[in-house]
Amino acid sequence: MTDVVGIIDFDFALPGGRMTVRHMHELSGRPEADILAWTHSRQIPVFDEHEEAWELVADVARKILDRAGIAPHEVGQVVMAGSGDWDSPAWSPAAKVADELGITSAHCFEVVNFCTASSTAVQIAADAVTAGRVRYALVLFGERSSRTVDYADPESVSLFNTGDCAAAVLIGTEDVRYDLLSCRMRTDPSWCDFYMGEYEDGRVVTRRRGRQLTLAKTYLDNYLALAAGTLDALGLTADDVAYLLINQMDRRMHERLLKQLGLTEGRSVFNYERYGHMGCADPFLALAELEATDAVRPGDTVLLATSGTGFSWGITALRRR
Repeated sequence: MTDVVGIIDFDFALPGGRMTVRHMHELSGRPEADILAWTHSRQIPVFDEHEEAWELVADVARKILDRAGIAPHEVGQVVMAGSGDWDSPAWSPAAKVADELGITSAHCFEVVNFCTASSTAVQIAADAVTAGRVRYALVLFGERSSRTVDYADPESVSLFNTGDCAAAVLIGTEDVRYDLLSCRMRTDPSWCDFYMGEYEDGRVVTRRRGRQLTLAKTYLDNYLALAAGTLDALGLTADDVAYLLINQMDRRMHERLLKQLGLTEGRSVFNYERYGHMGCADPFLALAELEATDAVRPGDTVLLATSGTGFSWGITALRRR
């Protein structure tokens, strides 16, 4: 019987820079109360101009490899996941991190699926391990999403909670901490143009195109359909879910999703006041918080719910060993 593929270890680190609500107000003219209704936090972690995202990612990745006792040459795949807002354009941060760590024979590449890229990259890495193409795979998160937010645009307030962080996830079959039970994803392409980047003053900024009157319902419908399909395939019900961890983009939608699934807020993690939205790394920050308090027990099923521009949604089911 083939060993179950899963997550061996993971970790994250926050950059040193901060974007404050006061500064957002000064740039946009929006009242601080309006901004706080979206950010929930008075400051969001961001990479400042003196920090390189890839360096912080390399530090985190090195830490988990050292903890697992895995040599660089044993890693066969390195995937950087995100929205493509790397330190430099037309460049491979995955390869840069690999070079820094001494990983010389792995396939290094990037996956752009925006804030659901974590689900996508974990599945790609797990597939490579399952097929026997690699023994271990590293999934990395380290982009500069805050750089695409136009804080001078008051209509972009729904993006003001977007911040930056670095994270790494080690995938394999040995000494697994979380079995990867399932990963289901889907895209509603009719929303493909709702958010779109444009060039402005030598940089790319994200703009919202159109009104979002039905977007919240679309979010809920897709999440509920994926969750139902995942649980049915695993022979589980919502009562069997210990925790559901979701991207920290919209607290109201987060609360509605839990209610629709019949889950209390105590079976999720709300990091809005501490971090804001850390891109596709959000669910792993939440999982790290649960682990810090020993909240996840052996046998617990945890669902990671992700979503991203496009619009795509993902539900990844994990089980604690």
